[in-house]
This record gives sequence, C-alpha cells and structure tokens, in this order.
Amino acid sequence: MKIEIFQDKQLIGRTAAHEGAKVLRTALAEKPEIAMIVATGVSQFEMLDVLIGLEGIDWSRVTMFHLDEYIGLPGTHPASFRYYLHERLVRHIPNLKAFIDVNANALDLAAELARLNMLISRFEVDLCFAGIGENGHLAFNDPPADFDTRDPYIVVNLDEVCRYQQLKQGWFPTLEDVPKTAVSMSIQEIMRAKKIILIATDLRKADAIKGCLEGPVINTCPASILQKHPDCTIFLDENAASKLAKRPG
Repeated sequence: MKIEIFQDKQLIGRTAAHEGAKVLRTALAEKPEIAMIVATGVSQFEMLDVLIGLEGIDWSRVTMFHLDEYIGLPGTHPASFRYYLHERLVRHIPNLKAFIDVNANALDLAAELARLNMLISRFEVDLCFAGIGENGHLAFNDPPADFDTRDPYIVVNLDEVCRYQQLKQGWFPTLEDVPKTAVSMSIQEIMRAKKIILIATDLRKADAIKGCLEGPVINTCPASILQKHPDCTIFLDENAASKLAKRPG
C-alpha cells in the first residue's frame, strides 16, 4: 500500500487523476478494451475535473461501472450517484464506450442485480477509484460489512452514521429523507480491481483513515480490507491523515 499526504486538495485530485490515467493508458496498450470503476462524493470532485481533460486515453475502448446507488431514488434526483456521474463525468466524454449505471430504482431489483453482475463479470477491472466513509465504509458496505460474498453487486442496509453523513453534506433536507437501503458493489468485487486509488480529505475522515491503515483488518472498519490489496494508493490531505501514528516517509 502506498500513502501520499498533501496540503492542497486540488493537488490531490490532479495527482490521483494523472496516476489513474497512467493505469488506463497502460491497460489500453495491452488490451482492445478495458473496464474501470468510478466513485462519487465530495472527495472526487477535483480528480474527475482533471481526468476528463487528460490526453492519451481512448475512451471509446473504456467501459465504466460505478460503486453504488440508493434504492428507490430516481436518477434525476440531485443526490443520485447516477446523476452525479452523468453531470460530472459521462456527459464530458462523448466517445465513452459504455457507462453501466446502477438503476436501484428498477421495478425488478433482482433482475437489475443480475444484469449488473453479468456485465461486470465479463471484465478484468483495471482501475477502481474509491473513497471512504466516516464510518470506514467502502462503497455502501457499511459496518459490519460482508467480506465473504462473491456477488459483484448486493443490496445493503445503510447505518445511521452513513445516512447522517449524507445529510451533513447537504444531499437531503432531513435524515428521514435519506434512503435506508442501497445497491453496492461488494467488498470482494472492489478488491478484484487490479489497481485501487482511494482519495480521502477532511478531519471528519481521520478516524476512518486511522482504522483503515493502522487497525486490524476487520469488517467493522470495512476499508481496512485494503491492507490486503496488492496495488492500492491512498491520497490524503493533512486533516484526514492527522490521527495516523505512522506517516509515510
């Protein structure tokens, strides 16, 4: 695991975007088409802004998946992750081969899960951008997360810490408006990605980062599983790194 700490959030985004682009270019040089996973949230803003402007990526050979979506929320809702990604990423890449969105508002959710699981199983995923929740979650795998299931996408319950985080960030008017369930990429499917780039900023993520990097690998801090990933880079600002006992370098 590689850890880098920055003073400037914009520099984190630029650095993460350039590192991800390098992974994509290398994969595209080796295979006719590739797959990647993209994350949402405030921590990804700068990275996505930079990534869409970088040269040398043949997006016509890239299929994108995303990590999670609230159950029952239409894709037009401002808090929808489909909406977020279409607005911030997909519409800026007109030649993208495919964006496989998670329709957690589907009338037949079991059929939607089967569709997603079938599609992603066709690919070796070369790159996953990720974030971490205040409760240590990866995607919407809240504690205690299922570390064992091999299903790529699963239905999960959202804990109150996770739901309150969404409220504090202004995505919903009240806690009651925050959905209690979601479709999430599973822990094992995230770990299947050849390269993971995780971005975490702000003091509110400091406890989660400490648990992720210095605690035991345990499902009550789901992101701690990244300690077992063979190629994971974590980009932090000083606030997110503030509770680490050991700092890189």
